Amino acid sequence: MALAEGTGSLGGAPRIPARVRALSLGSVPPPALIFLGIVSVQVGAGLAKHLFDRMPPTAVVSIRLLASALVLGFLARKALRTVLRDHSWTSLAVVAGYGISLAGMNFAFYQALARIPLGVAVTIEFLGPLSVAIAGSRRARDVLWVLLAGAGVVMLARGGGDADLLGIMFALLAAVGWASYILLTAATGRRIPGTTGLALASIIGALVMLPGGIATGGGALLDPTLLLIGLGVGLLSSVIPYSLELEALRRVPARVFGILMSLEPAVAALVGLVVLGEILTGRQWVAIACVIIACAGATRSQKEPPQAPEA
Repeated sequence: MALAEGTGSLGGAPRIPARVRALSLGSVPPPALIFLGIVSVQVGAGLAKHLFDRMPPTAVVSIRLLASALVLGFLARKALRTVLRDHSWTSLAVVAGYGISLAGMNFAFYQALARIPLGVAVTIEFLGPLSVAIAGSRRARDVLWVLLAGAGVVMLARGGGDADLLGIMFALLAAVGWASYILLTAATGRRIPGTTGLALASIIGALVMLPGGIATGGGALLDPTLLLIGLGVGLLSSVIPYSLELEALRRVPARVFGILMSLEPAVAALVGLVVLGEILTGRQWVAIACVIIACAGATRSQKEPPQAPEA
């Protein structure tokens, strides 16, 4: 998920600032950009899980959010001053909620990741964007997607040795956080143009998580090697995939983007196998396939929203 462990997936396309459009990514096909973004996010998650042996998940997510906030805040430093000076308290409150949802989503996801395989955690978390995609729908086919996704999660919850119920509960909480993140992304975008709202939300999210990260991380937070790896996690999980997704969203409809992003649980399972040695059962792979089909089906049946003007 990019900054949201998958920013923009099944959600709306953000407006794209000129400096992002200037990146030399235009010659890369959009599906390749999306796939590279997915791989980057999941490799970042795998790298984060490797750190859990040396520092707790709360400390790891704090470093990850701090790294993202520093990079995005630096890129948007001039616009941030304007936002803080010119926007209403209501708009800033929406951005604060956005940042809190970002922190809560990542905290819950990392807690799940510490207890269950990466592919399982990402699959369950995908219930968040799926819920947003079908919310308020009156189409009978969307009931099928809900039932299919629900069946997949039930299979994961009853999957045997790797079925840690607390981990599954944290993954479900991360799904709620992802749904809130998508809704607050749209609300922030209506008030603050471009990526400035995201940068400010990232700073708020990092500040929310830092006290817990410092309290649980202790002396490990002073280890330069661990801090460097944490910076790499932030870049792989947020900054790099977000830039790739922005370029892809510029050239493909959001509906097509969402369908391609539905592959993320399968990529997560493969990264878990290669990077972490997490071997899933046949039942778990079937469950993941159920959720992927449900997400792709729900996204495919969505009507394409009007395209927002570029910044």
